[in-house]
Amino acid sequence: MSTVSRRGASTPRELGRIGDRMSFLYLERCTVHRDDNAITATDADGVTHIPSATIGVLLLGPGTRVTHQAMSVLGESGAGVVWVGEHGVRFYAGGRGLSRSSGLAEAQATAWSNRRTRLEVAREMYRMRFPGEDTSGRSRQDLLSMEGRRVRDCYRRESARTGVPWRRREYRPDDFLAADAPNQGITAAAQCMYGVAHAVVAALGCSPALGFVHSGHERSFVYDIADLYKTEVGIPAAFDAAAEGDEDVASRTRRALRERINRTGLLDRCVSDIQTLLRYDDAGSDAERDEVRLQTDDGSAVPAGRNHGNAMIDADGPIW
Repeated sequence: MSTVSRRGASTPRELGRIGDRMSFLYLERCTVHRDDNAITATDADGVTHIPSATIGVLLLGPGTRVTHQAMSVLGESGAGVVWVGEHGVRFYAGGRGLSRSSGLAEAQATAWSNRRTRLEVAREMYRMRFPGEDTSGRSRQDLLSMEGRRVRDCYRRESARTGVPWRRREYRPDDFLAADAPNQGITAAAQCMYGVAHAVVAALGCSPALGFVHSGHERSFVYDIADLYKTEVGIPAAFDAAAEGDEDVASRTRRALRERINRTGLLDRCVSDIQTLLRYDDAGSDAERDEVRLQTDDGSAVPAGRNHGNAMIDADGPIW
């Protein structure tokens, strides 16, 4: 029996703000189903109920099966869904966005399409990442050199803080366990941060592809945003996990990272930082309007689906 139009989608006002949600939830080796407006995770230990509207992004690891009804409620709730590999270190696919408005996407495209403003946004990103650094007038090569120096300093600082020996950054995509404990933690933290950043970028309606520091990849802007918090949140969480031992570093890193994300209010910061970087003010905007409009020559917008060609025809009636 058809279920088309049986259940209407929630309005933006009814959905939980991305900043109020749990950062991420990682599931593996279970079946994800739906029970009313919650999702359930069923494994050998039983059934766990998870309110779908409280999730920022759901990471589905190996051995997971997800039903159509579960994806339906996650989509209605605006939760990001990302299929990942073992230890959460591979990204395979993601879901839909939460925003009904194109306002931030248009602001992003406007800033990205001009070389001068694109560089200005990149400089502002480095100012956010490295407080105290003067990035005004810096070239892209200057910014890259600054990043390399500050990230190496962060590795040494976290090694000294936790007592975890550090040699250099190593990552083998084909063999996660070949790396030492801190490198495993850093890799796991990076992938989780990419998932969280992707969820926020998609929820706000931005394009994951239009990056200001990174380029040429479908997730360039995601990497830009995740890197804002690399030295403050991601790397410290990885070293904290590595300090507890060499076993099961990835899962301990995810737990440490989630605790840091919640403690620092990172989702709210992420939303605010994206709006600041793109010079977007949502006060009085159409951020909560679920409406498609048409552009006009004078820059204003008129309702779509109406006849705007002949005043003698019913201009107030729908044409589609």
